[in-house]
Amino acid sequence: MATGQIFSRNTQALFYNYKQLPIQRMLDFDFLCGRETPSVAGIINPGSEGFQKLFFGQEEIAIPVHSSIEAACSAHPTADVFINFASFRSAAASSMAALKQPTIRVVAIIAEGVPESDTKLLIAYARTNNKVVIGPATVGGIQAGAFKIGDTAGTIDNIIHCKLYRPGSVGFVSKSGGMSNELYNTIARVTDGIYEGIAIGGDVFPGSTLSDHVIRFNNIPQVKMMVVLGELGGRDEYSLVEALKEGKIHKPVVAWVSGTCARLFKSEVQFGHAGAKSGGELESAQAKNQALLEAGAVVPTSYEAFETAIKETFEKLVEEGKITPVSEVKPPEIPEDLSFAIKSGKVRAPTHIISTISDDRGDEPCYAGVPMSTIIERGFSVGDVISLLWFKRSLPRYCTQFIEICIMLCADHGPCVSGAHNTIVTARAGKDLVSSLVSGLLTIGPRFGGAIDDAARYFKDAHDRGLTPYEFVEGMKKQGIRVPGIGHRIKSRDNRDKRVQLLQQYAHNHFPSVKYMDYAVQVENYTLSKANNLVLNVDGAIGSLFLDLLSGSGMFTKQEIDEIIEIGYLNGLFVLARSIGLIGHTFDQKRLKQPLYRHPWEDVLYTK
Repeated sequence: MATGQIFSRNTQALFYNYKQLPIQRMLDFDFLCGRETPSVAGIINPGSEGFQKLFFGQEEIAIPVHSSIEAACSAHPTADVFINFASFRSAAASSMAALKQPTIRVVAIIAEGVPESDTKLLIAYARTNNKVVIGPATVGGIQAGAFKIGDTAGTIDNIIHCKLYRPGSVGFVSKSGGMSNELYNTIARVTDGIYEGIAIGGDVFPGSTLSDHVIRFNNIPQVKMMVVLGELGGRDEYSLVEALKEGKIHKPVVAWVSGTCARLFKSEVQFGHAGAKSGGELESAQAKNQALLEAGAVVPTSYEAFETAIKETFEKLVEEGKITPVSEVKPPEIPEDLSFAIKSGKVRAPTHIISTISDDRGDEPCYAGVPMSTIIERGFSVGDVISLLWFKRSLPRYCTQFIEICIMLCADHGPCVSGAHNTIVTARAGKDLVSSLVSGLLTIGPRFGGAIDDAARYFKDAHDRGLTPYEFVEGMKKQGIRVPGIGHRIKSRDNRDKRVQLLQQYAHNHFPSVKYMDYAVQVENYTLSKANNLVLNVDGAIGSLFLDLLSGSGMFTKQEIDEIIEIGYLNGLFVLARSIGLIGHTFDQKRLKQPLYRHPWEDVLYTK
């Protein structure tokens, strides 16, 4: 066990098992104390590496993350404190691994429920190798104005209230972490504050004892008096009694052992800590308080009188000139996290993204305000979901069914079209699904799929301006623009595209109006007079019918319809549909284990 100070303003720690809040609290304490370097040198998160972003005052810093204790100790040789936030299942093994590192001097074990047999092995190893174990079942410890472990002393507000941002003259040790906070407050009220405080943990076998720390405080010049809070159960306090009797402690000790109420119970009492169990008479709070009193400690008559005893002891030392009360200083203000400041209404910050189609902040995600459970309970289809996410409203069933028909009819068009070809070549090159899909999607444009958007734009403009098919087609010709949605490499007047016929039949049966489709058919009649293959193709059919859907449903204004066409919703429909087929081609090639594709020489014209 160390014989003097174990922390300083330069102490750095390794934090095992990443916990954002206690690490941030340590860094906030560092900033409050005016430390130049963060007290957390590195984080150990088994299986992970990289960095974690946290704040050091207003500055955002990156703390290295290491996958093993050995790697962290090697990377940070000056970090000599190991703060272990592992669960009780792995706390002992990781603590022993840390103790065996030559750079580690102090190990704090936060977990409760560590097996006693494991704790005994840790204690034996630490004492043999002159190292310090704080815990298990501890909140840790703090050296005021210098260093703190994890969540010790709670929030920044509590730390400021207890004046822990600068050192005082009192050394404090307790079994209870929760009562430590109470005593920090008490000591700050009636003295100049603590110099160091330790919660040893409430287990039956603590890694370091009350007397270990009191003796250590006795050897620290800045500590002028000690305050001890014990509890019933165990015999740890008697080692302090012996140290007092043997003259090992020459500074005043104000002590109280809690649990005097245990005698009021007829049966054995188990309090909150594993070690706080009323046993024989010697382990009672009354017996321990009496022994401490007889050994020379200042022991009040009750816990209520504890504060007065601390106050009187401090004032006596001041009168004797043994303590010069620490001058008060104003600590810097810790910047408040933006999220908390926003919640408290202290600041307003602009957002960076606007979303009007979905919201996942509540109990369940919503699409355009419709909860996910409602979508399932009402049996919404894929078309209904598209209508919510794309158009932000629930379209009539005939509209959503038309959308689904378009998706089904456009899902694939064989392996020879450019998108499918690119996907197949990429898949055969051994690339993953996303890469194969994207390679196919990247070919979608004015010549592949994009004609749906253009067909809708041109058909709408011509119809709304009252152009005859002749004026429309010939006007486009003069501009050197092919009429989008008209023409096919294979289909003709005598070999119609079945997909176009299915879409037209559905629209005639369900749409209230098909004025744009009728106009497209009139254009087709004119173009067929020029060439047999200038038929209305599936792009033209979808483009014109989507105009009928938008205008005939009565749910969209003229401005909204123009915006939908301009943004490219119809191209989005083709992208969505064709993705199904492209994914299928990827899986097909993978399943068939096709080799790398090489284009045949005989299909290339080599020329100068």
